[in-house]
Amino acid sequence: MSNTETRPAEVRCGAPENGTPAAGVEILTARDVPLGGPRAMTVRRTLPQRARTLIGAWCFADHYGPDEVSRSGGMNVAPHPHIGLQTVSWLFSGTIEHRDSVGSHALVRPGEVNLMTGGHGISHSEVSTPDTTILHGVQLWVALPSEHRDTAPAFEHHVPAPVPLDGGEVRVFLGSLAGDTSPVGTFTPLLGAEVTLAPGATVTLDVDPGFEHGVLVDSGDVRLEGAAVRRAELAYAAPGRGALTLTNEAPAPARLLVLGGPPFPEEIIMWWNFVGRSHEEIVRAREDWTKGDRFGEVHGYDGAPLPAPELPNTSLKPRRRAR
Repeated sequence: MSNTETRPAEVRCGAPENGTPAAGVEILTARDVPLGGPRAMTVRRTLPQRARTLIGAWCFADHYGPDEVSRSGGMNVAPHPHIGLQTVSWLFSGTIEHRDSVGSHALVRPGEVNLMTGGHGISHSEVSTPDTTILHGVQLWVALPSEHRDTAPAFEHHVPAPVPLDGGEVRVFLGSLAGDTSPVGTFTPLLGAEVTLAPGATVTLDVDPGFEHGVLVDSGDVRLEGAAVRRAELAYAAPGRGALTLTNEAPAPARLLVLGGPPFPEEIIMWWNFVGRSHEEIVRAREDWTKGDRFGEVHGYDGAPLPAPELPNTSLKPRRRAR
């Protein structure tokens, strides 16, 4: 899904609210963001925010649902542009139809990943299918490093096999974990995986100590290294850990995402659906979209493309990394 906020330059996020983190784990709380009109979906956004803007190259995380489509209207995001990033769509329930300007037409279902490379410029639409009654998942963005941010647009779809754990299961959609490696291509080292934990289970996962990691909880009473992580919160662990210990204290299964990567060395500017390095780069991308240049056409979507919102009156500045 796109960032369809009408005033994307005015993002304001607070610091963690649930007390002092345990064992060096930082807890990032989400904020609710309504996307579009009165019946549009509301998402819980944990990245970016003031406390932390990036985890590895992961620069955007929206967690949504479970939403009854009969009430929310489901997802209907008209064609819109992207530059300088990869989008990662992951569902827990429901089905979304994807169309893009490089000719891709695909469905994303629970346990399957759609990765779209925006690069120099791509446009796409996302619509929940008529048979979807409950929509529930996450939308993630990955910032492309400078040397690759003008790469050609592309699309990949992958169905990771479940890997059993002692006390749970993992599906690796990017990178490597628990002996499994995803074939999906990225431009920086990354980890993206769904982990389910049995009631009362504790699982220790070996990870790359050069990575920083985030754990986004979808359900369950989860602890990361002893720190409580509530539903829709994102727990951050700095580089230097060779393992992550996860515990589910609930009497029902828990589900979470593990995201990771080496600290991203560049400062980025994020505005609307663009990731760039300068105000001028963002202005040029907006103008290209408005004029109908650069981003191609999405065929098969019944409706007009999304108009670009107005830019703020001040110059866009890079989001600085937390230390």
